[in-house]
Amino acid sequence: MIQYLLCWFLLAAVGVANGMLRQYTYGRRLPELVAHQVSTVTAIIFTGLLVWGVSRLWPLESLAQAWWVGVVWLTATVAFEFGFGHYAVGHSWNKLLRDYNVFKGRLWLLVLVWILVMPAIFHVWM
Repeated sequence: MIQYLLCWFLLAAVGVANGMLRQYTYGRRLPELVAHQVSTVTAIIFTGLLVWGVSRLWPLESLAQAWWVGVVWLTATVAFEFGFGHYAVGHSWNKLLRDYNVFKGRLWLLVLVWILVMPAIFHVWM
């Protein structure tokens, strides 16, 4: 179980790498909203591959445990996003909250839902 808690740090690294990929490649050529949407899809794919591999190495014991891991990962992700984004990078709270507006095409919420449900999905699937 501890490996799943430590796995969150790998998820965070994948998220940062995904953001860098967007910033230094296709994000320079695509409109910002489109780049954000592409980045959402790639984040879901890359984190899914990571968690699939971890799930194969260390299967969780129960569906309840899988949901607990998902809740912990979601909480850590949101705390990191707002803490690091605001205090380290200097983004305003409004800028950080903007990515949650699905009515304006912002799809970040899909990544958060994916982070929450991934452990349960892979537990059932494996």
